[in-house]
Amino acid sequence: MPIPNGGLITETNEQYYAGAQRFLISDPPVIGDSVTTTFNTDLIYDSVNATLTNFVVYTSLTGLATSYDEFTGPYTVAGNTITFTGTNALRKHIAVQLKSLGGGSFGNEDALGDTVQENHGSYAYTSLSDVINGFIATYVGEHKLIGDVKRTDVIFHAKRGLQEFSYDTLKSVKSQEITIPPSLGVTIPQDYVNYVSLAYIDQLGVRHPIYPANNLTSSPYEVPLQDEVGDYTMDNTGDLLEGTSITNERWGEANDRLLNGNITLNDYQAYGDYLTGNLFFGQRYGNDPQNSQRNGWFNMNERDGTIAFSSNLKDRLIILDYISDGLAYDLDSRIPKMAEDALYAHILYSILAGRINQPEYVIQRLKRDRSAKLRNAKIRLSNIKLSEIVQVMRGKSKWIKS
Repeated sequence: MPIPNGGLITETNEQYYAGAQRFLISDPPVIGDSVTTTFNTDLIYDSVNATLTNFVVYTSLTGLATSYDEFTGPYTVAGNTITFTGTNALRKHIAVQLKSLGGGSFGNEDALGDTVQENHGSYAYTSLSDVINGFIATYVGEHKLIGDVKRTDVIFHAKRGLQEFSYDTLKSVKSQEITIPPSLGVTIPQDYVNYVSLAYIDQLGVRHPIYPANNLTSSPYEVPLQDEVGDYTMDNTGDLLEGTSITNERWGEANDRLLNGNITLNDYQAYGDYLTGNLFFGQRYGNDPQNSQRNGWFNMNERDGTIAFSSNLKDRLIILDYISDGLAYDLDSRIPKMAEDALYAHILYSILAGRINQPEYVIQRLKRDRSAKLRNAKIRLSNIKLSEIVQVMRGKSKWIKS
């Protein structure tokens, strides 16, 4: 539907796809004319730093798409209402364009940003505040399961549920595209909780998995300095003096070929040197299979808050997939609609389980209900399609001929 008609969708096609909304004001315009946008995204206006403003105002005399020019003001913004305080160069047709990667469709198409794209796909989610309001309306009150509860308690259990769900149920996996610097270390993302996978990207854009170093090396958390007899050295306040990690230095300089046995062409050509002591020839004999790969390794350096990579990954483009807890930013506090019922069940169980004098059979029933709905949410969010399973099974029936 191009126009909202009372359903859950409140934006027009132009608002959603183009991030634009048009208005008509007085003809001729007068000081005090105003327009109020109805985007799902709130307007952000900064009169000092225009880069922080998430929209651009355009004006036109005729309303034709190619006739709009940017209107730089003066105007004020309160909430989602723009009030014009000057009429110079202001025309009766107004277009408010949220910033977009393509620059929008008006004027010089210079409304550059990602506000429009951040709203795309939002219909699949509901906000945490809506879940809290819905829970209170459904479960709290006279003749309901919970007679009375503080809103702060509901908020706490809702956030805890979202946090727990984010680890293994919700789609809270984030990605960063990073180039490995000469230092071979990249800073852990600000909202990082745990990694999912790391891979380097080749010239065709294909992922090649990077494996954890596991038993190959580790990054020490403390590196106390020692004197010539091995005693720890202290500063004037009695605290241990710390130096740089020799383990990390050696790992950064290590030749990965000595670890994985990936013999080069030069090594094969040096077959004649085998009897005279070529160290590389026959190196794969007895090699640990987990080390027999040439994609590289990574190691979590908790001390420096970085991820350290093996030397063969220098200057490589990598993708870091990691999970957050769903609470780092406001945008994260969204719940997939497929998991909304499971979150309701979690809040209900958590509130009643923490109260005294509750019948045990009620608590157990709510616990089983929570587990069942969480299991259903996992199945729904796994996004397994029959056609994809069939495609995988077809790959299992091929013949490999020599």
